Amino acid sequence: MLTHQREQAIVDRVRTAGSVTVEELSAPFDVSGTTIRRDLARLELAGGVRRVHGGATLTEAQHDELADLDADAAEKRVIAAATADLVRDGDVVLLDIGHTTLAIARHLRDRPVTIVTNNLWILRVLGDDPVCTLILLGGAVGSKPGTVSGPLTEQMLALIHADVAVISSGGVRPDGSVVTDLNQEATIKHRMCRAADRTILVATSLKFPGEGAFQIASLHDFDTVVTTPGSGTATLEGAAGYGTQVVIAG
Repeated sequence: MLTHQREQAIVDRVRTAGSVTVEELSAPFDVSGTTIRRDLARLELAGGVRRVHGGATLTEAQHDELADLDADAAEKRVIAAATADLVRDGDVVLLDIGHTTLAIARHLRDRPVTIVTNNLWILRVLGDDPVCTLILLGGAVGSKPGTVSGPLTEQMLALIHADVAVISSGGVRPDGSVVTDLNQEATIKHRMCRAADRTILVATSLKFPGEGAFQIASLHDFDTVVTTPGSGTATLEGAAGYGTQVVIAG
């Protein structure tokens, strides 16, 4: 395989997986780690990937491009705007991982709030904001690009007292179970909810029922659900019966 062919294949893998390690690339291409590092250096200069310790991940532009390709991308933007309106100036806000919470962060630029998050993409959105205070949770880089999780993340969350936590999920079952696809994510999301006075679930219509095997909470455990028209009506009515506020954005 020629160099330019290998480099294109590397870019394709990063776009598919979100992030790759040097070891994951050197074996299938039958080249040394040194060769892969040189490839990644050239690709970063060309804007094809972003180098990180031990490998590479998506550039910010690629991440945004993939987010825009989501079938529910327009719904996520509408939900983000509506959710940002529920945040009060001076609030300490826990923002979960995901494209919707990243969009919420954009709406919170130049506002006097404190954002606490394990979503590393938010650093690029708010890292240079002179008004908003950004606190990144520590931990191990997660299996999903731009995330951290693990015991250290949980320990830091135990030190946080937030005004509001904004949580995303993999899906909402007809019985009201809010689920995600990774056990470690479910633990972090649950701890975020416990660390906040108010909790907001953000979920597009495609999240009803969505997918995921690990339960975060029940829908009625959230103070507010922000969603879009076409979401599970009976499920939302059940939560509203418990006192959950349902906000239909759009």
